[in-house]
Amino acid sequence: MTAHLAEPIAADARAASRRRPALGVLRWEVRKLVAQWRTRSVLLAGAIAPVVVVFVMRGQSRPPKDSLFGRYALDNGFALALLILGFASQWVLPLLTAIVAGDIFASEDQQGTWKTVLTRSASRSRLFGAKVVAALGFAVLTLAVVAVSTTAASVLVVGHQPLTGLTGQVIPSSAALRLVSESWLSMLPATLGFTCLAILLSVWSRNAAVGIAAPVVLGMVMQMVGSLGGVEAIRPFLLTTPYEAWHGLMTAPQFIGPMKEGLLTCGLWCVATLAAAFVLLRRRDITGG
Repeated sequence: MTAHLAEPIAADARAASRRRPALGVLRWEVRKLVAQWRTRSVLLAGAIAPVVVVFVMRGQSRPPKDSLFGRYALDNGFALALLILGFASQWVLPLLTAIVAGDIFASEDQQGTWKTVLTRSASRSRLFGAKVVAALGFAVLTLAVVAVSTTAASVLVVGHQPLTGLTGQVIPSSAALRLVSESWLSMLPATLGFTCLAILLSVWSRNAAVGIAAPVVLGMVMQMVGSLGGVEAIRPFLLTTPYEAWHGLMTAPQFIGPMKEGLLTCGLWCVATLAAAFVLLRRRDITGG
């Protein structure tokens, strides 16, 4: 009887011992991110910059009528939050997440610390997984900070009047707040896709500048390609297209087909870029540093 009881206990102990190194590597990567000035600066900018933008927009004499919800932005806080959302999705969100993801692997090359980090009883697979989880977690946190700061500042400064939707329907304040929140949440798949793209470029280039700047440049190129005529066949596969899917939430009736397609597109981008990054890292010779 004692032997039978001891077997599952021993198995649990072995499983726990296998899990601890992976969790330890992840904790180490998170601590490194927390200690970096750029990480704290990005989060601080994500919290403060939207407030500054709201006050600047509130002081304008004329609304930006050439953009979605721009004509209502000076009189409706929800419209202003959506206006900032449209601007942020163009290049701000890819930049904010790439600042960390584009450097998380390249920094080890630039500092010559690969041999050091791989001697902490951590395999390349576990180290890769820990860095990816840390970068993706930072992307989620950054998006949440920007979304909460933008929405709160817009509503508190401008107001929470009923919102006029894209098809002219009047949306009550409570429903408008929910839709604005869902619109910001819809930015998550594409933001994670750009995070994975920055990780791939960080591993491939071994240069933080490339890992940070290249995703933003590629995002702008995708936006320009997506705005051209005659590219309907490739437009759904661009990583920037899912950033526009929130428009379907603001119509009556709603259409969420683009959001479903965007979720699949971003998933494919994440899988492809992370797989390529992992292969590159596995084949890398780190004997030089």
